[in-house]
Amino acid sequence: MEYLDFEMPIKELLDQLDKCQVIGEESDVDVSATCKKIQQKLDKARKDIYKNLTPWQRVQLSRHPNRPYTLDYIKALCGDTFMELHGDRSVKDDKAMIGGLGKIGDQSFMFIGQQKGYNTKTRQYRNFGMANPEGYRKALRLMKMAEKFGIPVVTLVDTPGAYPGLEAEERGQGEAIARNIFEMTRLKTPIITIVIGEGASGGALGIGVGDKVYMMENTWYTVISPESCSSILWRSWEYKEQAADALKLTGKDMKKLQLIDGIIAEPVGGAHTDREGAFNAVQNQILEAFKELKDIGKEKLVLIRMDKYANMGVYKE
Repeated sequence: MEYLDFEMPIKELLDQLDKCQVIGEESDVDVSATCKKIQQKLDKARKDIYKNLTPWQRVQLSRHPNRPYTLDYIKALCGDTFMELHGDRSVKDDKAMIGGLGKIGDQSFMFIGQQKGYNTKTRQYRNFGMANPEGYRKALRLMKMAEKFGIPVVTLVDTPGAYPGLEAEERGQGEAIARNIFEMTRLKTPIITIVIGEGASGGALGIGVGDKVYMMENTWYTVISPESCSSILWRSWEYKEQAADALKLTGKDMKKLQLIDGIIAEPVGGAHTDREGAFNAVQNQILEAFKELKDIGKEKLVLIRMDKYANMGVYKE
């Protein structure tokens, strides 16, 4: 297990607890009282640290290398029922954007999301979760397919942004994202969106328009990463923590601004510390949201979705 800087007190207590247990196993000394005291300190440290996380610390947790990614959630939710679908029928199959059909219980869903890699090789293969235009066009193709057959759509957002390369711009990156946003506002099937990691810029918005939008507790969702914001405003990455505060990127901030519908609580320590707990929380939220949306007529569903986004923000006429 890897630990972030602010988690080091927890690591130290865990090391102490391990040593205490080893001493008890290798000798006749009764260390149960000592182990109990260390465990109490550990529980208190966990509560204190994770209860008072700063926005920047939540950004760090969202990027934790052991955090589950889109395919992890889909496999946990659907098991062997998931069938991945490939290609945008125009250029190629974008490995950073995955999608396909799967079942939770007896209900079918079209799952779409960005996928990151676990090591250097797979990160390159998945382009670090940054989709090209064909990735967004594949996502739109699958959403249109879901609409045709009356299947609800679930999008899982986890990207540092759309791929900013020259070839992506040549193939119409901006148009592809804009087209997705436009088409998702009028898609005649329920859309449930969950930010499971990083939700940055248009890369997230390209699959982020939903009837119900949720953020997991230790995720972020904003127009630009704290580092990039810091480099623009202060000409340095050193002010990324101040930028994270100013961007109002946490779930609490987004809920307060009425930009999302809810926050999915994570296990203490983050989704990577208890994957099963995180998977169950996401599954329960998907099923709860679908229960609210399934009986709404297609035309009314679209009108409600459009009104929801039209009412966002503060403006003067």
